Amino acid sequence: MPQSAGLHEENVTPQTRDRHRALASLGEELEAIDWYDQRVDVTGDAELKAILAHNRDEEKEHASMVLEWLRRRDAAFDTKLREYLFTEGSIVRRETALEREAAAAGGDTGRPIGDGSLGIGSLKVRSA
Repeated sequence: MPQSAGLHEENVTPQTRDRHRALASLGEELEAIDWYDQRVDVTGDAELKAILAHNRDEEKEHASMVLEWLRRRDAAFDTKLREYLFTEGSIVRRETALEREAAAAGGDTGRPIGDGSLGIGSLKVRSA
């Protein structure tokens, strides 16, 4: 995940800088959820376990809020979240179905379909 002080380029737009901040914050929230999960698993004191579980769930709220902020500002992210979130069944089969639908409609999924070939044949030099 991105780190708060870790911009890779200089002179990025204010929008890119804010998105970086949001992505870094999302990563930090997800990491906190993981830490709390581990602590809840090993804590023997029931009251402390309940407090840690409550704190973990607060981190889930924070992560969800940041994710929604990102979705509202990135049309491609919005599209992908709408394609995959709150669906049933296999996620991988869903991706395959979405690719087939796009191909049938003449759309570009941005992913190779079939063997991944560009249809130009081999670029290797054949020896005589």
